[in-house]
Amino acid sequence: MSTGPFTFNYVNSTLEKPILEKNPHSWTKVANIIFLDQPAGTGFSYAKTRDAYITNDTLSSMHAYHFLRKWLVDHPKFLNNPFYLGGESYMGIVAPMIVNEIYKGNEVGEGPQIKIKGYMLGNPLTDTSGDYNSRIPFLHRTGLLSNEIYKSTKENCHGKYLDVDPNNHRCINDLKVVDKCIGRINKPQILEPACDTSNTLKSDHFGRGLVSLDKASMDIWSLPQVRIQGCRDDHYIYSYVWANRRDVREALHIDEEFDKIKWVRCNKSLFFDFFTEPISNTHNVLNTVAYHKHLANKNCRALVFSGDHDMVVPYLGTMHWIKSLNFLVVNDWRPWFVDKQVVGYTMKYSNHEYNLTYATLKGGGHTTPEYKPKECLSMLIRWLANDSLINKVKREILCQKGDSGKHKAEARVILKFGGGIEAGKRENSRLGSESRKHANSE
Repeated sequence: MSTGPFTFNYVNSTLEKPILEKNPHSWTKVANIIFLDQPAGTGFSYAKTRDAYITNDTLSSMHAYHFLRKWLVDHPKFLNNPFYLGGESYMGIVAPMIVNEIYKGNEVGEGPQIKIKGYMLGNPLTDTSGDYNSRIPFLHRTGLLSNEIYKSTKENCHGKYLDVDPNNHRCINDLKVVDKCIGRINKPQILEPACDTSNTLKSDHFGRGLVSLDKASMDIWSLPQVRIQGCRDDHYIYSYVWANRRDVREALHIDEEFDKIKWVRCNKSLFFDFFTEPISNTHNVLNTVAYHKHLANKNCRALVFSGDHDMVVPYLGTMHWIKSLNFLVVNDWRPWFVDKQVVGYTMKYSNHEYNLTYATLKGGGHTTPEYKPKECLSMLIRWLANDSLINKVKREILCQKGDSGKHKAEARVILKFGGGIEAGKRENSRLGSESRKHANSE
C-alpha cells in the first residue's frame, strides 16, 4: 500500500476495525497504475486447476505479458498512453524479461502495440549470486563487521558467500562469526529493531497453501499471541484483517468460489529464498543482467533505485551489475534533494537511445517506498518528466500543493508488480489500484 491510493490510519485503527485514509504520496497522483497480483496464488489471484499454480520465472513473465496485451484490448482508451513497467524486489528477475517481451512483440507486429517507454526497478534482485555476495561488504561498510572479520571472511571465502564448499572450514567458521554479529539485525532495514515475528501475522501460521488454508490459519482472533509491539511488522496485521473482510472481497469482485482461500501478504509456496526452492514456483532464471544489455539497444529509459539500509538486496550489488553494463556515465555520483535536504545519491548512464538513472534513498529499506514514500514519489515525478533527479519539476510542485492528480501527466500507464525475497531468520552462513485484474492461469 506504500504506492497505492490508500493506506491505513495506524493511529486510529484497531484489529476489529482497520481504517483507511488517502495516501498523500500515492503514485496514482502522476500516473494510471495497474497493480497486478502475479503469479497466480499471489494476493487474490488464482488458477482454475491445481497444476496451473506450478510456474517458473519464464512462464510467469509470459503470463504477465499476455495479461497486459489482453488488458489493453479490454481497455482501448489507454492504447495511446505512454507505458512503463515497474517492479520491486524479486521482480528484478521477472520485470526485465517482460519488458523484453513487449519490445519483441511490438517488433514482430503483435497487437495491440504497446507504447513502451521504459521500466522502473526498486531494490531489485538481478544477479542472484552477486546480490547475495554483496551482503558481506555491505555489512562491513555499515559498521556491522570489523575490519578484521571482513578481511578474514573475504580472503577465506574468496569473496563468495553463497554455496560455499563444505570442505572450506575456514570460510564456514568465518561465516559463523558473521552470523553472531548480525543474528539480531533486521535485514530489510538494518537500523530498525529486529522483532519477535512469532507475535505477528508474519508467523508461519499464515503460510498459504495452493488451494486452501489450514483451518487454524483462518481466524486471526484464535491467535492469542498476536499483539501490537511497536514494530513495522505489526502494521501488516491490518492488511490481513481488512483484505479478508466480506465487504472488501465483494468490492474487489472476489469470486465466492474462493471464499475458503484467505488473503495473505506473502504466499510461502511462491516466496524466493536463497536456500530453499518454494513449492510451486521454480526459480529458473538466476541472472537478468543480459536482459538489461539487450534493452540497451532499444529506445528505452530505466530507473533503478535502492534503499541504502537494505541488507536483503544491498545497493552495492546493484551498483556492481550496473557498472558491468559498461555504459557511458552522463552524470557521476552526486546528491539529490527533497525540501533542500539530501535524500540520496544518483548517477545517470547512457547507451545510444537508452539511458539508466540509478538512485539511492538515504535510510530506505526493503522495499524503499514503504520507508521513504515522500522521497520516492518525488523521484518518480522527476524521472517521468525526463529530467534529472537533481531538479524539482513543475508537476512535483503541483502535487505538493495538493493536486488531485486528475491531470495525470501525459496520462501515463504503469504496470506495477510487488515481489518477495525471504529476509527472515536465515543467516549468511546457512548457507549462512486505480485498476485491478486477476492474473488467471488456464
